[in-house]
Amino acid sequence: MVPRILIVDDELDFIELVKFRLANLHCEFLEANDGVHALSQARTGKPDLILLDILLPDLDGLSVCEILRRQPGTKKIPIIFMSALSGNVTRRTAAMHAEDFFTKPLDLNRLEKRISELLFPVSAAN
Repeated sequence: MVPRILIVDDELDFIELVKFRLANLHCEFLEANDGVHALSQARTGKPDLILLDILLPDLDGLSVCEILRRQPGTKKIPIIFMSALSGNVTRRTAAMHAEDFFTKPLDLNRLEKRISELLFPVSAAN
């Protein structure tokens, strides 16, 4: 089965950049550009991992994460935050609910490595 990654960001060009850069992971990509759509995609698309921006229209990424963590069908999906916000409070809050936090602009090599560790733990260790 091909892993699915849900990319949530309000900048469509950013989503396309991330998809292009992660193409060699051979994953299927789902997209959402606001918090409400992200919740819907997480429930129906059943992603294996979520890349989640914090600053989103309608519902911010931290709220999306909290809602996903309370629902049985989505609570175990690994989440990596990606945000231009880099303050300590934001990082600590995100760390309570997510597997990682990346500051924009992203280190795409590091992001790809981290995704590989989460989706393919055996092959990432080799």
